[in-house]
Amino acid sequence: MDAFYASVELLRYPQLKGLPVVIGGGRRKADEVLDQGAGLPVEQFPRLKDYVGRGVITTATYPARQFGVGSAMGLMKAAKLCPQAILLPVDFDEVRRYSRLFKSLITEIAPVMEDRGVDEVYIDFTHVPGGQRDGGRVLARLIQRSIFEKTGLTCSIGVAPNKLIAKMASEFNKPNGISIVYEDDLQAKIWPLPCRKINGIGPKAEARLTHLDIRTIGELAAKPREWLVEHFGKAYGAWMNDAAWGRDSRPVVTESEPVSMSRETTFDRDLHAVRDKAELGRIFTWLCEKLAEDLQRKGYVGRTIGIKLRYDNFKSVTRDQTLAHFTADAKAIRHTAGLCLKRVPLDQRLRLLGVRVGTLATVAEAADLEKKEQEVRARRSSSAMDSIALTDQLF
Repeated sequence: MDAFYASVELLRYPQLKGLPVVIGGGRRKADEVLDQGAGLPVEQFPRLKDYVGRGVITTATYPARQFGVGSAMGLMKAAKLCPQAILLPVDFDEVRRYSRLFKSLITEIAPVMEDRGVDEVYIDFTHVPGGQRDGGRVLARLIQRSIFEKTGLTCSIGVAPNKLIAKMASEFNKPNGISIVYEDDLQAKIWPLPCRKINGIGPKAEARLTHLDIRTIGELAAKPREWLVEHFGKAYGAWMNDAAWGRDSRPVVTESEPVSMSRETTFDRDLHAVRDKAELGRIFTWLCEKLAEDLQRKGYVGRTIGIKLRYDNFKSVTRDQTLAHFTADAKAIRHTAGLCLKRVPLDQRLRLLGVRVGTLATVAEAADLEKKEQEVRARRSSSAMDSIALTDQLF
């Protein structure tokens, strides 16, 4: 989806179209003006130049990106680049609603879809009627048109022989673009790109490659597989070689079970466990309640409750505790996460607080598992009683 979080807000505030808009951070007192509704004059919207804190950008409109503003950038840094940008808080509920809507529209056309987060999917066109026409362009246009007609939102689609190349192609022609990459296009369209364009090569790997005088995917492809394995390890080096040559055999996975779910927040200012106890308590409870809502909405329960802290020196710690029974109850999550908090030092200021629930299962799976565990315990108890009875007979 194109600048998804920002595009959702532009549906609510159409008067902001064509303007630099940044989405990020939590709701502030300055955002109360937004309660006036969709008719709010442009000059009354909160501006990025007035922001104070450590929040980061979730997304930005394309006019804002022209100033060098982008996702994951600190809002204070972005304010220096584009002070006139309008700053809006993230409305997660509305974003999730549109996310579910656009995905349901896609599966009506192409049912083999892999969910990759709130704003991105992979789709397998192989067996969809008409999926091969014009290299997939006809079906891609149909998906774009269907999403726009029902939601007013645009998306960009990359069509390629595999997920690796399709991911890169989806960025070629944003916004509202379609890019087709055939197998024979590898050298012309993929090799000139920076290595960082490969999904899986991050900043650290890019820095190492640059140090080794490798900047483009073509230069990476020119290196022998053995050389990459020697410098980057057996698994990662081999994967780099495959990626540079456009090889990716991963299927589109329609069903995948989450390992865990979490909620976390970075504070606008460092908070102290003693002096800011009340504020931290409210945030902690809110995170647990939202996490419980996430679990219940998706039909999961969990057994392992954990917390994550990041101190003002950027050091992070985690603690977790496994329960005897599965739960998706906010109070149970809050209580167990609170016990985890007692096991970490709280003498430093905190930048971030997070809560996680792991060892997930569907409600039905959890009930079945707990039933089997009860049966096992019952058998063990019966066996123990038999052993006691035998001992009595012997003596």
